[in-house]
Amino acid sequence: MRILVTRPLEDAERTAADLRAHGHEAILAPLMEIHLRSGPDLALAGVQAILVTSANGIRALATRSKRRDLPVFAVGPQSAEAARKEAFAEVKSADGDAAALAEAVKGWARPESGALFHAAGAETKGDLAARLSAAGFTVQSEVLYEAVPASALPPDAETALARGEADAVMLYSPKSARIFVACLAQAGLADAARGLTALCISKAAATPLAMLPFRAVRVAAHPDQDGLFALLD
Repeated sequence: MRILVTRPLEDAERTAADLRAHGHEAILAPLMEIHLRSGPDLALAGVQAILVTSANGIRALATRSKRRDLPVFAVGPQSAEAARKEAFAEVKSADGDAAALAEAVKGWARPESGALFHAAGAETKGDLAARLSAAGFTVQSEVLYEAVPASALPPDAETALARGEADAVMLYSPKSARIFVACLAQAGLADAARGLTALCISKAAATPLAMLPFRAVRVAAHPDQDGLFALLD
């Protein structure tokens, strides 16, 4: 299969390599560009652990702090892997979504042991902090990065869509799904959806696709890249 990979470029390149290893061809089509926010060193005194809900969060934090002694509680395998690459020694993965991470943290930490620091993005919802605050934890959250939407698909991706040479598109969030729909409309390629199977990381990511006639829309049973790859089988 020829598959459009819509993750930000750094992550998209890794996904493309994985797809090739599974016998597929990847077409890089990043829908967002990650901008890390600069600033002074982060104040992590009194923090018992770092909460990470995306790989970009831990990459951003690593540019603002030299500390690698704090445990990292990650939402899933990709963010956990990113933490290990940044040399954090103790990394735990909830292997799920924000709700799963909140439940896991209750077993990994105690409210009286110190605050939890959430490395957040500009559009990160407050569900994680709210769930943990309700359980008695103090959560410090700081926006360390933002995802800037693409204004158009890369030329290679547009060409593949126009020629009917793409078989599927991988969509990792509701935001990326909305951007993809907008880019198709802007390029006059809405009809190209008829030949595409949309592989969505969650039901929420599938919702913005309802306005276009996709060949099929599939939702991962588990909200991570392994779940998306399982849709290819």
